[in-house]
Amino acid sequence: MDLSALKFDNRFTRELPGDPDTSNRTRQVRGACYSRVLPAQVSNPRVISYSREVADLLDLSGDPFESKQFAQVFGGNAVLLGMNPHAACYGGHQFGQWAGQLGDGRAINLGEVVNRRGEHWTLQLKGAGPTPYSRSADGLAVLRSSVREFLCSEAMHHLGAPTTRALSLVGTGERVVRDMFYDGHPQLEPGAIVCRVAPTFIRFGSFEIFARRGEFDTLRQLADFTIRTEFPHLGEPSPAVYVAWFHEVCRRTAEMIVHWMRVGFVHGVMNTDNMSILGLTIDYGPYGWLESYDPDWTPNTTDAGRRLYAYGRQPQIAMWNLARLAEAVLPLAEDIDALRAGLESYWSTFQSGWDETLARKLGLPRFESDEDRQLASDLQEVLQTVETDMTIFFRALATLSCEGDAEPTDEELIAPISDAHYVPDELTAENRSRLAGWLRRYRQRVRALELSDAERRERMNGVNPKYVLRNYLAQLAIDKAEQGDDSLVNEMLDVLRRPYDEQPGKEEFAAKRPDWARVRAGCSMLSCSS
Repeated sequence: MDLSALKFDNRFTRELPGDPDTSNRTRQVRGACYSRVLPAQVSNPRVISYSREVADLLDLSGDPFESKQFAQVFGGNAVLLGMNPHAACYGGHQFGQWAGQLGDGRAINLGEVVNRRGEHWTLQLKGAGPTPYSRSADGLAVLRSSVREFLCSEAMHHLGAPTTRALSLVGTGERVVRDMFYDGHPQLEPGAIVCRVAPTFIRFGSFEIFARRGEFDTLRQLADFTIRTEFPHLGEPSPAVYVAWFHEVCRRTAEMIVHWMRVGFVHGVMNTDNMSILGLTIDYGPYGWLESYDPDWTPNTTDAGRRLYAYGRQPQIAMWNLARLAEAVLPLAEDIDALRAGLESYWSTFQSGWDETLARKLGLPRFESDEDRQLASDLQEVLQTVETDMTIFFRALATLSCEGDAEPTDEELIAPISDAHYVPDELTAENRSRLAGWLRRYRQRVRALELSDAERRERMNGVNPKYVLRNYLAQLAIDKAEQGDDSLVNEMLDVLRRPYDEQPGKEEFAAKRPDWARVRAGCSMLSCSS
C-alpha cells in the first residue's frame, strides 16, 4: 500500500488553539495546546521492526514496511500530504512536585489517521528532534530506549493491558550523545525513532498546565474537545458532564492499574504528565517487570531512594495523580464533592477489580469469604520470605495437583514451584514449612470447589502470563541491535504476541533472570536517560 492513501483528519490542530510562533526555539508557550514543528532530518533511516497488528489498525495493507517511503516517513525525513506535525503543550507533577511546562520535548505528532471503521489514530514519532518544549535537550532518542518502548508497547497490548501502541522502530543512522548513568561520562549511541499510535496522547498534565496558569478558556476548550472526541457518549459538555467524565477517567485508570499489578508491571515514572486521559499505559521509560516478588521494588534509579513509584505503591500514586486532575478540572465542574466521589469510585473500582483479579490468578471463580482474601494476602507475604519469581510462580502454581485423596508431603507440594526460587538455599526448614503450609491451604480451597486440575490450569494460564518483557531479555535484544542484528528484536516481538501460550522451543524467553543480570546496566534498574 502506498502511504499516500492514508486518510488524515487532524481534529486536534483544527479545533484547538495553536502557538502563533512557528519558530522551533525553546520557550514558554501560553494559551496554546500545541506548537507546529517538523521532525529533524536524519542520514540513513532504516526499518528495524514493525507491528503488523498496528498496521492493520491503520488499514496499511501489503508490505509497506519494505518501501523506502516508509523508512523516510517514519524516520522523520518526509511528511505526507494531510499530515500536520506538531508538539503538544502540557505540564505535570514529577515525583510529587509541580514541574511547570513540560510538553512534547522529544515527540512530534504527525497527524490523525482515520481508518475504515471511522477510528482516529494519532501517529507520533518519539525521538524525531527538538521542539519548543525540549528545554535543554536535543529531542532525540537512542536505540536502547527505543527498542524497549517498541517492544513493551506491543507486549502490554498482547497481555491485555490498556496501552498506547507502536507501529515501527526505525534506526536513524545518527549517533546521539547520552550520559546513561548521569555520572559525567557521556557516550555516542545509535539513534532511533519509534512511531507510537493511540487514539489521543492527551494526558492529565494537558489540563494541569492551563489550570495552573489560570488559562481557563483554553482549559475549557481542551476539556470540551476531549469529551466530544473521546467520550461522546457522555453528552455535550456541561458541569455535570465534566463530573461524569472525571468519574470515567477514574474508572479507566483503576482498570489499567489492576492490569499492571496482575502481570507485575512497574511503570517507573508515574508523573501526571505520563498519565493518559484514556487510561492507557503511556511513556515507556525506566519500566520493569517484577521478577523477585518485592512490592517495594522500582526499576527507576532516580526513584531508588524514595521508591515513590514502586510496584506496591502504584495504586495509591494513581489516585494521587487523579486528585491533581480533579484540581485542574474543578473550575469547570464546580462541584468538589462530586469530584471527591470520583476519587472514591477509583479506589472502589481498583479494590474490587484487584480482588477479582487475585482470585483469577489463583484459579478461583471469585473471593467468596474473608478467608479467601486472607489466603491471597498470606501468599504475598510468603513470596517475600524467599526470593521468588512472580511470573514463574503463578504459572507453576497452576501445575500443582489438587486431585486425589492422598495427602502430599511438603517436598511434593513444593516441587512444582521450585524453579521460581532464585536462591534455593534460602528455603530453610522454617521457610519450607511456611510455604508448604500455604500450599496445603490453597489445595484444600481448590478441592472444595471441585475444580479439575485441567480446568483450573486453563483458567490460571489465561491471566498469568508465561512470557513478559524482562529487562535482561530486552537488553539482550538491544545488544544485538546495536551491532546491526535485528533478529532478536523481531523474535521477541513474535514471542510476546502470545504471552499466555506455552510456545514449545521458546522456553528460554520464560527463564528467570540470570545472576549476571542482577547488576548489569539495563537488566535491573534503569535511568530516565534516552
